[in-house]
Amino acid sequence: MDQPLLISALLTHAERHHGDQQIVSRRVEGDVHRCTFRELGARARRMANALDAHGIDMGDRIATLAWNGYRHMELYYAVSGSGAVLHTLNPRLHPDQVAWIVNHAEDRILFFDLSFLPLVEAIVDRVPTVKAFVAMTDRAHMPATSKIRGLLCYEELVEDHSSEFHWPRFDEQRASSLCYTSGTTGNPKGALYSHRSTMLHTYAAALPDALNCSAADVILPVVPMFHVNAWGLPYVACMVGAKLVFPGPWLDGKSLHELIESEGVTLSAGVPTVWQGLLAHAESQGQGFKSMRRTIIGGSACPPAMTRSFQEQYGVHVLHAWGMTEMSPLGTVCALKPAQLALGDEARLAIQAKQGRAVFGVDMKIVDAEGKELPHDGAAAGELMVCGPWIIGSYFKGDGGNPLVDGWFPTGDVATIDAEGFMQITDRSKDVIKSGGEWIGSIDLENIAMAHPAVAMAACIAARHAKWGERPLLVVALKPGKSATRSELLGFYEGRIAKWWTPDDVVFVDSIPLGATGKMLKNRLRDLFQDHLLAVA
Repeated sequence: MDQPLLISALLTHAERHHGDQQIVSRRVEGDVHRCTFRELGARARRMANALDAHGIDMGDRIATLAWNGYRHMELYYAVSGSGAVLHTLNPRLHPDQVAWIVNHAEDRILFFDLSFLPLVEAIVDRVPTVKAFVAMTDRAHMPATSKIRGLLCYEELVEDHSSEFHWPRFDEQRASSLCYTSGTTGNPKGALYSHRSTMLHTYAAALPDALNCSAADVILPVVPMFHVNAWGLPYVACMVGAKLVFPGPWLDGKSLHELIESEGVTLSAGVPTVWQGLLAHAESQGQGFKSMRRTIIGGSACPPAMTRSFQEQYGVHVLHAWGMTEMSPLGTVCALKPAQLALGDEARLAIQAKQGRAVFGVDMKIVDAEGKELPHDGAAAGELMVCGPWIIGSYFKGDGGNPLVDGWFPTGDVATIDAEGFMQITDRSKDVIKSGGEWIGSIDLENIAMAHPAVAMAACIAARHAKWGERPLLVVALKPGKSATRSELLGFYEGRIAKWWTPDDVVFVDSIPLGATGKMLKNRLRDLFQDHLLAVA
């Protein structure tokens, strides 16, 4: 029984028991690549030998700047399996932030997809710990660059080394991967995961009442592999033997729909902003989904209108999920209980608007401003606290000190938990609107606006008010070719919420600013519009 929980065991299992299962990748080079778990395992061992030949030791950080694809997945196992630490960099961050993160992590090698050559060229002289740069392509597609001296070719590294490699055994508490927060305020902080935490997270994620994955599934992770390890799906697929379909850089609605249909995808996962494009394409073309039956939506709250579209128009069941970088990331999934399945459509949709119940391994509670635990009655709202074996106890290098409060991690989310254990995020603590001392949750107001047929995206922010301190201001981006007036949108709230929650005004913008992980940047909107109500008073 005394066997360490190591990530390499997932790949060994997939090779032996699901060796012929496919991994399909749209490559940066433009073609579609197919391989099997057996081939992935052999190539991962070759890369592990290449890392060893370059002097990589246990605990060294190896960085990636890459899309979702088979080469990136090979690194998931070659790096962590050999005892080094996989550090997935978010290419959507500013080059200054990327350079800062690489230096903070003290990365030794940086692997990158061809798309990110300009980014690598912009930081190459600013990351002294990086001793080698590797372009993730073959010799025929190697880029011409004078800025990166001694640029290595990924495929040549694979070809030049043997597939004979024995995955080492070591302490399961050893670090496996490193992900940094998006750093919207201050410098990003690193969340360091262990082999043990990753393996336990993988077990939990695959459970029927979690992401419900099996060998019968064809999984399309649209959520990036550089964003909290694609929510753990590259590990889950090996554990259960599911076919994987990787979209590479092709994330527009048309490309995703084509891939879903051609590869028989049954399960997809992504953030709401990506699915908006997919649904818009399907609607404009009058297309449906032949094989897809479930989609996991997380990263930010899924608007009920999106859930309704997926389920009622296309027969795709929505699994609303919630988590954080600091949680590896899975915390809750909105899997309905048997009695809830028998409810009417509207009642079920109301439950599905919640982020769901905790998967085994995660405990959660809500507390008031004094830290007193609040009841799970679906009404009391407080700061959400979590604990569990895949939730960090500190940030990499101790940044920010000890984040825990009596052993619980404060999420920064304001939430309710009902008697059935279903949690619902009502706001981020920094986004709560405090009107005359009363809290107004911005997410509810955004969800209502998003149900309007002309609205593409909506954000609700706190704007300063002479009498009430703060009042809600609705910021709206309309769908192309659609129109709506201020009075029409404000009237849309009538009968849906308490009258005093209704936003005081509407501002129309061309687009809502999004962060590196697809979340709305409300801090930017507050900077732009926090004095709007004072100006129009």
